Amino acid sequence: MDIPKYNGNIHPDEWINDIQKFRYIWKLDYKEFLKITISLVDPTIKLPAEISNIEELRNALKENISFAVFKNTNKRKLQLLKYIPESRGGDTSKFISNFLKLCYNAEINDIEEQKNYLCESLPMRSFFSNEFYKKMKNVNSINELIKEFEDIIVEESNLIKDESI
Repeated sequence: MDIPKYNGNIHPDEWINDIQKFRYIWKLDYKEFLKITISLVDPTIKLPAEISNIEELRNALKENISFAVFKNTNKRKLQLLKYIPESRGGDTSKFISNFLKLCYNAEINDIEEQKNYLCESLPMRSFFSNEFYKKMKNVNSINELIKEFEDIIVEESNLIKDESI
């Protein structure tokens, strides 16, 4: 099991969650664990001289310019993300996983912004995108959004099967 280092290419929350697992494996007291954790941050990422707990470290990592670059990179990846139906060789499960991860990494928590990114990923002028636009109006959470997306995919898949008979 490799010890994950922090270089600005992972969300600080995710890295800290990963590294905290090692505290129990190593059976370290908190101070020693914090000292080792800080030493795992790439030296190009400047930290305050005094960090007394994990939350201060988390905040310092989020305030570093590398995190702004990381978030903006993930936003650009979201803008470029395109949904490809299974009928054309796509993988919906991987697409949704990627979409959710990019939203998490970019810290996009607003449901309206998530809807916009998901809509922009859809093929234009298709049954799929038209139905999805209609159904997402009353969606208030990411889980509802993904459920509506999945429902439309199933509906489109059934239409394709029925028309091919």
